[in-house]
Amino acid sequence: MSTPSPIEREALELLEWPRLAAQLASFASTAPGGRHCRALPLPGSLAESRRLLVETSELLALDGLIEGGLSFQGAADIAPLVELCAKGGCADGESLLELAGTLAAARRLRRQIDDPALRPVTTALVAELRTLPELEQRLHFCLEEGGRVADRADPALAGLRRQLQGLRAERRERLAELLRRYAPLLQDTVIAERSGRPVLAVKAGAAAQVSGLVHDSSASGSTVFVEPQVVIPLGNRIRELEGQERELEQKVRQQLSVQVGEQAEALRELVRALVQLDAALARARYAAWLGAVRPELADGADAPFELRELRHPLLLWQQRREGGQPVVPVSLRVPPELRVVAITGPNTGGKTVTLKSVGLAALMARAGLFLPCGGTPRLPWCGRVLADIGDEQSLQQSLSTFSGHIRRIARILAALPGGVDPAGDAALVLLDEVGAGTDPQEGAALATALLQQLADRARLTIATTHFGELKALKYADPRFENASVAFDVETLSPTYRLLWGIPGRSNALAIARRLGLDEAVLERAAALLEPGGGGQVNQVIAGLEDQRRRQQEAAEEAAALLARTELLHEELLLRWEQQQQQSAELQEQRRLQLEHSIREGQQEVRR
Repeated sequence: MSTPSPIEREALELLEWPRLAAQLASFASTAPGGRHCRALPLPGSLAESRRLLVETSELLALDGLIEGGLSFQGAADIAPLVELCAKGGCADGESLLELAGTLAAARRLRRQIDDPALRPVTTALVAELRTLPELEQRLHFCLEEGGRVADRADPALAGLRRQLQGLRAERRERLAELLRRYAPLLQDTVIAERSGRPVLAVKAGAAAQVSGLVHDSSASGSTVFVEPQVVIPLGNRIRELEGQERELEQKVRQQLSVQVGEQAEALRELVRALVQLDAALARARYAAWLGAVRPELADGADAPFELRELRHPLLLWQQRREGGQPVVPVSLRVPPELRVVAITGPNTGGKTVTLKSVGLAALMARAGLFLPCGGTPRLPWCGRVLADIGDEQSLQQSLSTFSGHIRRIARILAALPGGVDPAGDAALVLLDEVGAGTDPQEGAALATALLQQLADRARLTIATTHFGELKALKYADPRFENASVAFDVETLSPTYRLLWGIPGRSNALAIARRLGLDEAVLERAAALLEPGGGGQVNQVIAGLEDQRRRQQEAAEEAAALLARTELLHEELLLRWEQQQQQSAELQEQRRLQLEHSIREGQQEVRR
């Protein structure tokens, strides 16, 4: 696993990667697996990411086949115990029993997973696991439920406990006799306990009549608690034997701890494998819950991005767990030659959600997670995902200043290589409101220069902007493309749908007109737009949108016509086959009739 740089860690925070990791951890079965999922390390190579995706696939299929699913019941966090025993420490009985339960759980999981033909990757993971059945049997032999050392663990311990049992029974009998004898002098006929010794609750005025050792008195002073003299020697002997019993129990636990320490390396490997299996199962169950599909990670940085009906996973969680709004999916296809996509459109229209969705998709595929997409998502392995996102829609991020944006973008450029290596890993850069927060003319110039620089150095840069100048870059450089988020002027609300290939147009005047602003003001504003060509640009964009709508309608009509043509072709083919069958049947009938006539003629000649 690779260690992200500071700017990469910052991008993970901006994309809310820790929130997704916490959601994934809720599907883990064990505490170590949950900690691993919350950390959610990112692999350092394409091969490692592909292996994690295969693990997820294999356990997703297996979990659905087993009734109740794969179970980690009995598996505990044994890593601290293993390290304690490896250093020569003595573990308590309950922790040692948890180790035995973990060994049993690991052996059961290995038996369920082991199938090299169906599950080669996870089978290889558990194939070399040593579940140490002899150690497990020894632990169960020496320890009882609750971690108590069993009598059978040591003959000397068994004899000592029998002796203790006899002394305690003798003391109980003597105390019962004293209760009957001193009944009139007692406040209560129940044998109490003080400092681990049995005492009688004697009335304060009668304390001198009961020979023994006073241990305590009541808050009111009306009762004193006396240990009768006749049971004090028994109590001393019992206390002495209890000390010996603890020493023998400690000796047994120490012996067991030594045996655990001797197997420390095998147990560390078992812990690592169980954590890896639990994390893979958590990824599988998270994928099933999201309705996600396995992505294909392509070789080379120039591979295309193909994400159809991609839904933001955090918004899906919010929709299903917290009753949020339905998630509107986005689709995009970035061919190998494309380097920069500029997304324009109104605020709150879904531009930032699109950025975060693509960024999370690249990270999820790298981490072995399935993507909430339609079809089969395809994308390159993104070794660097860098982002400058500051928006008021996130509860955890506030709007950044211009200087904050520039400082972060400078660190992003410093983290990028000198150019795109087609054989290397891909760099994905996500910029929100690039060039905003300063003079519009200077901001547009700075954004243009920055995107041109990123087109040379990153596999893909997706930037949201309100600058109209960026919309024209695609017509001068084939590495650039436009996209926009649609806006319904009639309802004055965004549709959150991404339109590919068409820049967004300004809707300010249309919105103002719908909201009842004075028409004279609107006409004056439209006239002021003319010298800069803003109105013409909007007319061009509106024409493009209308052309796109007509093309979509024509495509739908063509698809319907093609479907009808296919039905007609199938019908004609069926009729031709029926006709051929009827012709063959007719020929067969004529042949049979001719044979019958020949046989009749031959019989007549014989007669």
